[in-house]
Amino acid sequence: MSHFEILMLLCFASAWPFSIYKSYTSKQNAGKSLLFMYVVEVGYVAGLLHKYFYNMDGVFYLYLFNFLLVLVDICLYYRNLLIAKKII
Repeated sequence: MSHFEILMLLCFASAWPFSIYKSYTSKQNAGKSLLFMYVVEVGYVAGLLHKYFYNMDGVFYLYLFNFLLVLVDICLYYRNLLIAKKII
């Protein structure tokens, strides 16, 4: 288990709640990049797969937590898109 990997994932995990809050409260996608969020998700999937197949330890759950945080932000992106188009 790498302490540096844990620190990296905790730093990332601390930033996403602010992004989620902004997406939820503003109901706008200004300053958001859907492509960026999908690229980050692919990175977390790669981390999850590596941990699962080669080095299963507790860091797996930090990757999963981060993945879920970004997934929430992606869902809010689509919600805000529908709001902008006045569909909901």
